[in-house]
Amino acid sequence: MSRGGVEGLLTYMSEWTLYIDKCKDNSLYTGISSNPDKRLIEHNLGRGAQWFRQHGQGQIVYTEKYQTYLEAHRRELQIKKWSRIKKDNLIKYGHPTKINLNINT
Repeated sequence: MSRGGVEGLLTYMSEWTLYIDKCKDNSLYTGISSNPDKRLIEHNLGRGAQWFRQHGQGQIVYTEKYQTYLEAHRRELQIKKWSRIKKDNLIKYGHPTKINLNINT
């Protein structure tokens, strides 16, 4: 059920997080949410994506922040087309355009 009016527009325009979960069977799930921690709890309780009912509970292993739903959704669709090796490299090395350049860390 979609939200209408101002509330729906604000939700659509709020910050969104792309996340990758690693499931108990070592499979990866890519999704987006405006509240990824809450979404993971829902997944692990068997609500939401059927993926988790088949592959076991997950834990978030990677995130990227986006200003709009559309940006996050485009990235989600891009990553879902990737090979497992490419996803593993993203998790291990991070997004190449989001490298932390702070030399003190």
